[in-house]
Amino acid sequence: MGKTKIHIEYILDSASETILWNAISTASGLQTWFADRVEIVQRHCTFHWGKTETREANIVALHTEKAIRFRWADEPSRSIFFEMRISRSELTNDLMLEVTDFADEGEENDQRELWDMQIETMKRTCGL
Repeated sequence: MGKTKIHIEYILDSASETILWNAISTASGLQTWFADRVEIVQRHCTFHWGKTETREANIVALHTEKAIRFRWADEPSRSIFFEMRISRSELTNDLMLEVTDFADEGEENDQRELWDMQIETMKRTCGL
């Protein structure tokens, strides 16, 4: 069973690019909405949820104040990643967060719903 690439765009209206960048690229920012605790040492990240769940990822691409791409350490395929990219809508000039991720076949909707919930948490906790 393979994985399917998913791409989701979130319009953040007049949010601050600096606040958004910090929310997606720093340990303190990520632990306000993505995981309970985050440690980043150079390009190696450890994400903790609850008392027992831990996953490790590596930052495999970083374009300061524009995009960050992570690859889970236990993912055997180098072409599977999750990325968050900041852009502006060409029509409205609204700030947008573009998320690219991969989901197991048949779980694409669940993955989108998970991102929807996480981004709502980010908006609320970061004042976006």
